Amino acid sequence: MLLAIDVGNTQTAVGVYEGRELLHEWRVSTEREATVDELAARHDQLLRLRGASLAEIDDVVVGSVVPTLTAAYQDLSISYLERDALVLGPGVRTGISVKIDNPRELGADRLANAVSAYGRYRSACVVVDFGTATTFDAVSTDGEYLGGVIAAGIETSLEALSARAARLLKVDLVPPAKVIGKSTVESMQSGLIYGTVAQVDGIVSRVVEEIGPPVKIVATGGLAELVVPLSEHSIEHIPQLTLEGLQRVHELNVHAEAT
Repeated sequence: MLLAIDVGNTQTAVGVYEGRELLHEWRVSTEREATVDELAARHDQLLRLRGASLAEIDDVVVGSVVPTLTAAYQDLSISYLERDALVLGPGVRTGISVKIDNPRELGADRLANAVSAYGRYRSACVVVDFGTATTFDAVSTDGEYLGGVIAAGIETSLEALSARAARLLKVDLVPPAKVIGKSTVESMQSGLIYGTVAQVDGIVSRVVEEIGPPVKIVATGGLAELVVPLSEHSIEHIPQLTLEGLQRVHELNVHAEAT
């Protein structure tokens, strides 16, 4: 079994794969100061709740935007599984070529998303990931990662509003019935959600124009389900896109070692 770990700034998503089949999945808060033993205990416990254990894991693949935890998960794999983890980064086979000024700047989650989307469709695509930031990543028909866009995420924007405006409190992230809010809460919900929808529609339209249609549009991330139904574009929501990308990267590199 393969343990795929996507370490984000806020949350860490984990999937257990048998081949390409996702057997188990969970999310935990990203704790930057967690020790190797704490990480091992946490994931072993979550596996046991699902009828498995860390000892049954054969391989580990990690995509991380938190350097301290990248090293911690590498140590976990060596200490508890007696094997090296595959860490998504420079020198790892991905099946796509990265055509940006400094490929080392590209976050592992964004690269995994691009790998997964292109692996699925083998066509030009745009991936929108709704996380701490809302990111847009463009891949050409030939499997070239062209670059992207980074904007503040919905929850990040909400926290900024609440922190800097004394009379604006945190609100539930649900779309109001109409764009024109009848209260402060509805007005904030409208700005956050419909504002993000307008941002997504506008940026996606411009990216598609630059790439040249047809372009497949894919969304992932915790708040994608809020935005996708409201968009003017036809967007496919794939919650496990990043984990799927990590699994594909592992598969590519295992096959490369075998040949």
